[in-house]
Amino acid sequence: MYKYEFQALIKKYLDGDISVNELKRLVNYYESFQKNNEWVEELGSEEVLKNKMLISILESIETETNVKSIPFYRKSFFKYAVAASLVLFFGISFFYTREGLNSEKSVVNNSIVVGTDKATLTLGDGSNVVLNKGETFQSGAAKSNGKELVYSKRPKKETTSILYNYLTIPRGGQFSVALSDGSKIWLNSDSQLKYPEHFIEGETRKVELIYGEAYFDISPSIENQNTRFIVGTGKQEVEVLGTEFNIKAYKDESNIYTTLLEGSIVLNNDLLKKKEKLIPGQQAILNKSTNDIVVVAVETKYEIAWKNGLFSFKNKSLKDIMGVLSRWYDVDVQFADEELKAVKFNGQLRKNQELESILELIKNTNFIDAYEIKNDSILLRS
Repeated sequence: MYKYEFQALIKKYLDGDISVNELKRLVNYYESFQKNNEWVEELGSEEVLKNKMLISILESIETETNVKSIPFYRKSFFKYAVAASLVLFFGISFFYTREGLNSEKSVVNNSIVVGTDKATLTLGDGSNVVLNKGETFQSGAAKSNGKELVYSKRPKKETTSILYNYLTIPRGGQFSVALSDGSKIWLNSDSQLKYPEHFIEGETRKVELIYGEAYFDISPSIENQNTRFIVGTGKQEVEVLGTEFNIKAYKDESNIYTTLLEGSIVLNNDLLKKKEKLIPGQQAILNKSTNDIVVVAVETKYEIAWKNGLFSFKNKSLKDIMGVLSRWYDVDVQFADEELKAVKFNGQLRKNQELESILELIKNTNFIDAYEIKNDSILLRS
């Protein structure tokens, strides 16, 4: 492989545009690199990158014996300085290797596409509008550029009634909305938000995350006549004091996760007559069955990576990881072996990667022997 070809593959890898065959070529080059001991000067100092890689590896190793960290090789890592540079610049990616990537081919009628910006807006009169990436829309107070829905500020004429809108994000989609009070909300795949076209001046501002996941950046009360902002989510209400936080409340999960990044929020559970006040870096976990709330400290970057175009996992089970991927790529995932669900991983992936490339990486952990893709269904086999 010529140097310019190698650099082109690195660029495609960093951009998330690399195909499975190109990924194989890149890994095969690593094999030849340890024999030829060549170095691409444009990547910078070899020793510096090796040292940085060592630090990265040491930081990623977990004490639990059942955790497999994604971003390093089983072989001597000093022979993989090129791979280290990818880890440093990209933040993820290659799992434990086998003997290269030339293993069983297991793809049939792959119709899976990467998720994109799309949503359905239900207006106050009950009519539906499909919002797609690159397509504009405007009606009354709402307008969209195909990525974000924006509502105009409060009307000059005093409003005494509320018209509610619904923004529904399908599997394989994402979208954001800027409310009339200046608050901004990002919605993940398979989510639905209910909110008013305009808030009534002087009254509590309230929205409802009916299901799914959303990141909230709420306009402060001081800028809205000191009115409170409340987010309802099933069995809990979150009172906001001008802040940023994330709520995950998927229908197929047994818990609701509320994570605070900035400011302050108070969780209310009317069934237990209980309140929990969170500080930044804390996560409240509400059990839907028992209504119990547990507050834990978390690394918030893992909780909001989805908003920034990433999948970021720390000590997550393969079941949980595939659950996240299934929503973004709109696929059904099945496990031939139930024990596979409990295998845990660390790592970071770009949301614009092809799913087949991600599955190929997972296969090279030695925990699964093969995967099968049939249309929009995936089967993992050990």
